[in-house]
Amino acid sequence: MATPALLFAGRYTNCGLAQQRWCLLRSAAMHLVAETRPQVVVTRELGKNAKLIKELGNQGISCLELPLIEHKEGPDLKKLASTLCDNTFDWIVITSPEAGLVFLDAWKSAEFPNVQIGVVGSGTARVFQNIVQSNDNLLKIGFLPSKERSLSERGFQVTRLNTYSTVSVHEVNQAMLAEAALAPVVAVASPSAVRAWANIISKFERWNGALACIGETSASAAREAGLQKIYYPENPGFEGRWMQSIMEALRSQDSFQT
Repeated sequence: MATPALLFAGRYTNCGLAQQRWCLLRSAAMHLVAETRPQVVVTRELGKNAKLIKELGNQGISCLELPLIEHKEGPDLKKLASTLCDNTFDWIVITSPEAGLVFLDAWKSAEFPNVQIGVVGSGTARVFQNIVQSNDNLLKIGFLPSKERSLSERGFQVTRLNTYSTVSVHEVNQAMLAEAALAPVVAVASPSAVRAWANIISKFERWNGALACIGETSASAAREAGLQKIYYPENPGFEGRWMQSIMEALRSQDSFQT
C-alpha cells in the first residue's frame, strides 16, 4: 500500500486564522499518512503472500508485500524424475510447500510412480490435497511432525536431493523499502528472508520493529543476526500459529488492539 503523497500549494499569510488553518490541515495530513502505513510487511516470494495478506486483512491489519527471497533451481533438480523412475523408497519426505510443487512436477514427468509421501507442516500438506483425491491411490500422504530427529540415526537409509534453493532478491524497490522500515512488524518464513531483512536494516540508523517468524529455524537465524524482538510459534505452519505470532508481535508494538 503506497503512502499518500500530499502537496500543499498556495500563498501563506502571516495571520492568526491562516496559521490555525494551516496547522489543522497539516495535522490532518500527518494523521492520514500514519493511518495508511502498513502494519505488517510480508516477505515471501512474489505472489505467494496472498493468503497471509487476506487473513491479516480479515483482522483489519494492513500489509505491504515486499518479497525478500526468490527460488532458484537446485543442483539435484534434474536427478529427481530419474531417481523416482529408477528407485523404490519406503518414504519420500517433502519439507516445504515449494519442495512439494517441485516434486509434483518431477512425479508427473516420471509418469506417476506409486509413492508414499511424508510431509512436514500443514502448509506442505495442502500442496498435495487435490492430487491425492484424484490420483487413484498412486500417491499416498502420511504426516510427520515439524520437529524430527535425524532419520539416519533412526536406521533409515536416506537419499537427499536438493531440488531448489532460496536466495535473496537482487533488487528491492527503494520507495517500498523506506515504507517497510516504518512498519511495526515484518513477517518472515525462512532463514534466507531473515538474513535478507537483517542485511537491509543494517543500512538504517535504527529499526525498532518486531520480527514474526514462521518457526524456530527462522527465529534462530534472527537471533544469530542480532535481532532482538522475535516472535514465533513452537511448531511451524500456517494454521493459526504463525498468525498468532504476528498478532503477538503487533500487540508488543502497540499496533493492534483486541
